[in-house]
Amino acid sequence: MRRPSAWGVVAYVALVLYAVISLYPFAWMVSAAFKDRLEVLEGGHLIPARPTLATLADTWSRLHFFDYFLNSLQVTGLTVLGVLVIYSLAGYAFAMVEFPGRRFVFWFFVALLFVPSITVLLPLTILENRLGLLGTHAGLILPFVNGTAPLAVLMLTAAFRAVPRDLHDAATADGAGELRIFWRVYLPLARPTLITIGVLTAVPTWNEYVLTRVSLNDESRYTLPLALERLASGTVPSYNEIMAGSLILVVPVIVLFLALQRYFVNGLSGAVKN
Repeated sequence: MRRPSAWGVVAYVALVLYAVISLYPFAWMVSAAFKDRLEVLEGGHLIPARPTLATLADTWSRLHFFDYFLNSLQVTGLTVLGVLVIYSLAGYAFAMVEFPGRRFVFWFFVALLFVPSITVLLPLTILENRLGLLGTHAGLILPFVNGTAPLAVLMLTAAFRAVPRDLHDAATADGAGELRIFWRVYLPLARPTLITIGVLTAVPTWNEYVLTRVSLNDESRYTLPLALERLASGTVPSYNEIMAGSLILVVPVIVLFLALQRYFVNGLSGAVKN
């Protein structure tokens, strides 16, 4: 058995140390969510001496985090649905359908990857105000769907181009139209890419703060990041409740990634190969 080199041992120790430093804030957040207010202020130990679910229960119900959770779920779910429906059709069109200006439009979408989203925040806010969308969930969903366009179009076009053309020709010979070929042949084969795009859309949408902070003024429409900000902006912050709110915010994202990890990795691998 080959013994590891000195540099290998140093690299291993450095990676373990980095992992511990990176994970400690998350572990402290989880620990504080199960402590009462006094125990959090006492500090020190990571494992709660008097573990309690009361903090999570209060944050979930009394502080209306359930309502904010539903708002975030609605915005994220409709955004992901819109992205998958619209850009799977667009990706198929760019990959398989000949039309004037196809290459120009495709590369125009790709070029939008290099435009910082913060640069369009002001004109977007003015436009939404004139359209009567400012302060509504639709005013969040539409920009989120639009903002995912470059990456989604790029990945889905590559995924559809990777499908052998013979399948398209055989389906056409059987009398299938483009929509049926798309639905029956190409879409099932692109499932890993669709799931990857869904995850890459859901996570930033779920965590989005800047646009929601600018757009939403009605507290009943708040998403979880705004609810967490409101929780942390009190005169005397309750750190155990803030950590409980943070835990409620991050757990769905972690569960989503763990549940779809295999498809996510396959989707990224396919995108890189293509």
